Amino acid sequence: MDIADQDRFTLRQRVKLVINQYEFSVPSADDDGSPICFVEQARFKFKEDIRFFTDDSKSQELMRILARQRFDPRARYDVTLPDGSKVGEIQKVFGSSLLRSTYTLFDAGGNELARVRESKLWVALFRRFIGLIPYVDTVAEWLPIPYDFDFLRGEELLGTHRRRRWKWRDIYDLDLSADTERTLDRRLVLAAAVGMDALQAR
Repeated sequence: MDIADQDRFTLRQRVKLVINQYEFSVPSADDDGSPICFVEQARFKFKEDIRFFTDDSKSQELMRILARQRFDPRARYDVTLPDGSKVGEIQKVFGSSLLRSTYTLFDAGGNELARVRESKLWVALFRRFIGLIPYVDTVAEWLPIPYDFDFLRGEELLGTHRRRRWKWRDIYDLDLSADTERTLDRRLVLAAAVGMDALQAR
């Protein structure tokens, strides 16, 4: 299956105690479909290293996310293919993200393609407030608080990223059907979806 030809994806986080693992599938009208991509975050790395494979045998790598700097909230992440060629770049917008998590997506040449921003400001603020309450913060991730994003170019909506409610593990639905000309590389979209979960330690 060619990822570039798809507009809708389901991202599931696998339940692991010491490592982030995920799988992507392409949903049908009846179910979420079979996995098409397995993702694993490398352990014990000073810089983030997240790798995408065709399946969990990890025999064929598709791409990876690599941080340029260590422990930097403004770090830019390169999304590259196994041969080292670049798909694009992801960077968290630190100032905006204090209130509303925001990321910028760049093409391989470093040109801005789109922004990915939490859909509703009041939900973002409420989620941050809950995280400050003693004892409640430890179970906040289990509450059905939306963790939803929009892919935007200016005011144009290119796609959505929605967290399913009342799920024991994180499950996200991505819909890029509004990007009818597929101006966003779907590989970069998948990388952003994983990054928004793994890089925020969700």
